[in-house]
Amino acid sequence: MPTLKHPSARSIGSVDAQRVEDALALIAPKWTTWSAQTLAQQGHPMRVRDVAAGLPFISEQLVAKRLATMHTDGLVTRAGYRHGAPYQLSALGESLAPVHRALSDWSLAHLSLGKAAGAERVEDAVRRLHLRHSTAVIQLLDSGGPMRLVHIAEEAGLDNALTRDRLKRLQADGLVARTGPRYGAPYVLTDAGRALGPVYAAVSHWSNPTAARRNSSTPVPVAAATRPHASDPLGSDSGRTAAAMRRSAAASSDLFSHAPQPQPRVPTAVTARSAPSRGR
Repeated sequence: MPTLKHPSARSIGSVDAQRVEDALALIAPKWTTWSAQTLAQQGHPMRVRDVAAGLPFISEQLVAKRLATMHTDGLVTRAGYRHGAPYQLSALGESLAPVHRALSDWSLAHLSLGKAAGAERVEDAVRRLHLRHSTAVIQLLDSGGPMRLVHIAEEAGLDNALTRDRLKRLQADGLVARTGPRYGAPYVLTDAGRALGPVYAAVSHWSNPTAARRNSSTPVPVAAATRPHASDPLGSDSGRTAAAMRRSAAASSDLFSHAPQPQPRVPTAVTARSAPSRGR
């Protein structure tokens, strides 16, 4: 028997899945959230070396590459193109704050990450959500679950192989579960999956061209969001930075940390399938 839907679940099916995923793809590259929140915290233009000084667990070279990508995507602006010109958040980048908050709050309530900085939670959450067609699968399960794989594929217009891959990833990330061990058992959303309404609503609002132009003439660069980030080399050093990021979780800034809160119990069947680190 399917579990009663979360009160905010009605927002899941109302969003444009492709627009949400295009928007998430802009903030999915590793270190984007850390860089954006460093700029937001300081509130003034910063050179690459200054941003890197605030993020000692990332090399200056990686910070430079990430800021260059964010500039292409319209998340930051630059005072000229001379070497060493400082960066600052664009109006589009500044308007990310509600998205970051929604992602971090969802993570705190539904994921067991221990003591993790807010930026780390945001990046972890985006990695779970940004893959193409994941939103459509979640929407189908929210409105029509439990559903078998073949029915999900048919409704989403996907082939069975791609649908199977998406479901496996969503299972590993704790958003989807199977109703039984037998072959062909239907899939359902977990509590974490059903609670995504506020996240999708925040991302959808941020990606809305009208909202994006409210304080700026620059629209959300959706075309840039469609480029693949799976092979992004900036995520390759995550292992050596884990300890430094954990230290950042103890920082006093609200941008980078949250006060310790009790973590809800996550079903063993879900946590057993979750991988401690995820590629793009």
